Amino acid sequence: MTSTSDIALASTRYAEFAVAARVLASQAHRHGLKPPGFRSPPRAIGVDRSLRRINDGVVVSVLLRGRPFVAVLGDMIEGVVVANRLVAREAEIVRTVLWASVESLLVSDEAQTRVA
Repeated sequence: MTSTSDIALASTRYAEFAVAARVLASQAHRHGLKPPGFRSPPRAIGVDRSLRRINDGVVVSVLLRGRPFVAVLGDMIEGVVVANRLVAREAEIVRTVLWASVESLLVSDEAQTRVA
């Protein structure tokens, strides 16, 4: 049976995921990249992240349940990098920019973790 606190945590996690998706898509677009779509969970069973190329777009699917939010963000950021086929220095620069854009989400996540 699912407790009320489990439902509240899942709801909060999906809300954080949605905010992160908007921020990362906005930053990708701002830096001349094609932002992927984000969804959860992945269709493939047993994976934390998957990427599907559809027509001229990309969908990055990330598992939220049972994972630290920092791991979810890492998968989302790496999804932007892979979706845009970035390598080497360009990939490093984009990762740095994207991590900086979602850093405030981690600070609030750490505070909630300490309180709980």
